[in-house]
Amino acid sequence: VQLQASGGGLVQAGGSLRLSCVASGRTFSTYHMGWFRQAPGKEREFVAGITWSGDNSFYADSVKGRFTISRDNTKNTVNLQMNSLKPEDTAVYYCAANRGSWSRNLREYDYWGQGTLVTVSS
Repeated sequence: VQLQASGGGLVQAGGSLRLSCVASGRTFSTYHMGWFRQAPGKEREFVAGITWSGDNSFYADSVKGRFTISRDNTKNTVNLQMNSLKPEDTAVYYCAANRGSWSRNLREYDYWGQGTLVTVSS
């Protein structure tokens, strides 16, 4: 599976962005998907995830109520709608695919996109 993330950019605090991740291959619908982020000088962290069927989604406490993850298995895409952005949301955002059991642990993810930069100005 190859993943291509897009949609990052510069936005003012309080604004919104929508990230998209397109996957190649015919097995996308069998993967749990996650969004992670890495800010300068910090470790990569879980942001949001969604199970293969789309029935269940999960969020880090820091983004709960502001971010929404969704997927369309007919289009091999997973999206992250980010509202009420804060300067602390500034990071490179990565989408990732997990073949195994659902997990928030980045080590459980098998495939990664190249990342897209989100910058939130105050």
